[in-house]
Amino acid sequence: MLANSRVLHYRILNVFTDGDNRFSGNPLCVFEDATGLSEQDMQDLARQVNLSETTFITPGGANVSANIRIFTPNYEMAFAGHPTLGTAHVVRELSSSGDTVLLRMPAGDIPVHLGGNVWTLQANAPVSFPVDMARSDLSAMIGLTEDRVAGEPLWVDTGTLQLILPLRSASDVRAACADPKLLAKFATKPDGESLVYLWAPTGPDTIEARCFFTQSHSVIEDPATGSACANLGGWFLANGQRGIARRIHQGSALQRPSVLDLAVGDDGTILVSGAVSEVGRGTFTF
Repeated sequence: MLANSRVLHYRILNVFTDGDNRFSGNPLCVFEDATGLSEQDMQDLARQVNLSETTFITPGGANVSANIRIFTPNYEMAFAGHPTLGTAHVVRELSSSGDTVLLRMPAGDIPVHLGGNVWTLQANAPVSFPVDMARSDLSAMIGLTEDRVAGEPLWVDTGTLQLILPLRSASDVRAACADPKLLAKFATKPDGESLVYLWAPTGPDTIEARCFFTQSHSVIEDPATGSACANLGGWFLANGQRGIARRIHQGSALQRPSVLDLAVGDDGTILVSGAVSEVGRGTFTF
């Protein structure tokens, strides 16, 4: 071991898992104690781990269970769903706290509650605005014809801004193939990330979804996207739908089946729920 080196403990978890399938859900790395790490340290560690997101825990203050930072291999995120649920799972174990934790992150304080084996986060109140692009451009971006777009596409933000694009059927969702150049052209947010969330109903209370984003000029598909699930709740609110619950299936195209539960209360509260499974632990010499 190098002189003055530090050993950092981390955990690997799957979030939004599907039943007992240990290889379902979205993987996450959580560093248990990031005290003293710089932003560059955290970015370098996230790049080393190379999962979609890695989180870093530091002690909280009054009424706050922990502070967390969320990094992709390339940049920091103000909020993301599966890192929030997975990190809450770790914070509860480390602190031996009760079934509710309050996580402070750049997007604000997010309450997360454990019920049985399911974690639920309460998202920020959504902000939404129209998409100023032709449907023909949006459909070309995902390799479909214009008539496959259903309802009104919206930009929605419950902590991170995303393009929510409703399609006519689950078969359309499964047939989509995002073009990286068009995704960068038509679905780029002010922070430079390009992301589109596709969804369609498969029954009265069920949805099939996929999420594409760009990374290093390539398209990446996400197996489970909690922030987009929350933003879908904002889409429902913008379309006058309250008091609803939907089960969302995502990740089948990646052989990573994932299950997310969305609830939109009569008061407009947006809840996103899913199961969390720890699958590994380790140390990193830093």
